[in-house]
Amino acid sequence: MDADTSTGDGGTGGGDPAEPPPSGAQPSPGAGSALNGAGPSANGHGPAGASPNGVVAAATPAPRKASRRFPSVTRDTARPEGGGRAASGASPAPARQWPLLTVLGSTGLGLLLVSVDLFRVGLIIIGLALLAGGVLRWMLPSVGMLAVRSRFTDITTYGVLGVLIVLLALVAQPRPWLDIPFLEDAVRFTVR
Repeated sequence: MDADTSTGDGGTGGGDPAEPPPSGAQPSPGAGSALNGAGPSANGHGPAGASPNGVVAAATPAPRKASRRFPSVTRDTARPEGGGRAASGASPAPARQWPLLTVLGSTGLGLLLVSVDLFRVGLIIIGLALLAGGVLRWMLPSVGMLAVRSRFTDITTYGVLGVLIVLLALVAQPRPWLDIPFLEDAVRFTVR
């Protein structure tokens, strides 16, 4: 008999080793351990979980208790809160994503102004676009793809980056629009 098709039960089972023996046939100790993964019992006579007459009980998995902890391996990505459509599903795609397109359009306008040597005005527009993104994320219940993480994280990220870009544009040399005395002293102390 071929080793790949042998069931170990004297040829009464099918060709598949994992297939249980037909009804009425007694499984051998080797077949029982192959079916349910049971090893020898503590006394060494037959598979674990076997009754005194040698019949192996079917293994039933223990019910799993639901856990509130995050799984160590995730199967899917959860949508961020407020990450739904900004308009109804019947609207065309640009109308559903208008908050994101507003921020991206303003940022594109700012980059265009930077490219034509109006860097200060362009950077201020970029910073204001990020601040507007933070305000939209805070005010609207659903902002589409403008929602990246949690609402708090998005508002904080957009706000901090927007304020920093605007402040850096205002104090940029030459001829800064905003003069911060202690900043000039700190630069003079560290650079000169």
